[in-house]
Amino acid sequence: MENKKEMRKWLDDMNLGHPLVIAGPCSAETEDQVLKIAHQLKDTDVSYYRAGIWKPRTRPGNFEGVGAIGLKWLQKVKEETGLKTATEVANRAHVDLALEYDVDLLWIGARSTVSPFIVQEIADALEGTDKIVLVKNPVNPDLSLWLGAVERLASANIEKLGVIHRGFSTYEKTKYRNIPEWQLAIELQTKFPDLPIINDPSHITGKRDMIFDVSQTALDLNFDGLMIETHYDPDNAWSDAAQQVTPERLVQIMKDLRIRKESDEEAEYNNKLSNLRAQIDVLDNQLIDLLGKRMKVSDGIGELKKQKNVAVLQSNRWNAILGNMILEGEQRGLSEEFVLKMFKAIHQESINHQEKIINA
Repeated sequence: MENKKEMRKWLDDMNLGHPLVIAGPCSAETEDQVLKIAHQLKDTDVSYYRAGIWKPRTRPGNFEGVGAIGLKWLQKVKEETGLKTATEVANRAHVDLALEYDVDLLWIGARSTVSPFIVQEIADALEGTDKIVLVKNPVNPDLSLWLGAVERLASANIEKLGVIHRGFSTYEKTKYRNIPEWQLAIELQTKFPDLPIINDPSHITGKRDMIFDVSQTALDLNFDGLMIETHYDPDNAWSDAAQQVTPERLVQIMKDLRIRKESDEEAEYNNKLSNLRAQIDVLDNQLIDLLGKRMKVSDGIGELKKQKNVAVLQSNRWNAILGNMILEGEQRGLSEEFVLKMFKAIHQESINHQEKIINA
C-alpha cells in the first residue's frame, strides 16, 4: 500500500473547522440512554455518534452488549438529531446488520485487528462499501499487523479508510490503561501521512481525568481527530465507567484544547516545530519512565547487597558499563562527554538509592 493524497478525501470533504470528534457511550444500554446522550451531543463538535452494540469482553459473564436491537436505537439517533452513527464490528454478521441499519462509520477493534482471518472476513463482507472504516491498533505494539489490516481493507476496494490509536496492552502497572507508545503512531504517520489517524484517549487512559492531556498530545502530534466515550451518568455506566465523561465535560474539553492554526504566514514552520516539540515531550516522558524503572532495579540490588553485607560500589562493574555505554553512544551520534556526564549522574542516583536501603 502506498500513501496517496486521496486517502484524506473523505475527511477533507467534511470541511470541519475542528478535529473530527466521534463520541457517545461505551455501550448502548437502553433506548432512552442512547437517545438522551445523542440529544446532549447534538449541536456540538461531535460528527459521529458512537455506541458499542457488541462488546468483546476479556472474560465471559460481563455485559457483552445489547446486540442488534441497539442498531434500531442508532437509527433513531440519526433521525432525531442528524448525527451520523458509528459502531464496532467483529465478524460478517455484524457487518451485514450494521449495513442493513445504515451505520455510517464502522471500526475494527483491537482484539479483531490481531487476527488476519477476522480482518479478511470483515473486508470481504465490506468489499466496495462507501462507508468509512477505521482500524484500531492491535493490542500488542505491532505496526505491520496494524497496517496489514488496513491493506486488507484497501484490497477489498474500500476507499474511506483510517486508523484509531487506542494504546497497547502491557503486563506492567502504569498510569495508563493501555500504554500510548506514541513513537509507533508517529512511525505510522511518517509512512502514511495522508491516512487519517484518530486518537482514543478513553482507552489509552482508562481514567476520565487524564483524557484532556492525552487528547492534547494527540493534536500536538497532528492527529486528525478524537474518539471519546461519553455518558450522561458515567459512574453508573454498564461498561468502562471510569473512562467516560459527561457531554458537558466533552464540550469543555473541546473548548480547552489548543488547535494549531490552519493558515498563517509561518504556519508550515510552526506546525513542524510544534510536531517536533511534541515528539520530544513524548520521548522525555519515556526517558523519565525508564529511569524510574532502572532505579527500582537498583533498589532490588540494594536489598540483595544488604542481605549479603556487600559494598555498594563495585568499581569493575561500573567501569565496564561506562566503557560499553560510550561505544553505544558513539554509534548513535552521542559525544563521549555527554555519555560520561549522563551515566555518572545515573550511577550516582543508583548509589544513593542503594545506600538508602542498606543504611535503613
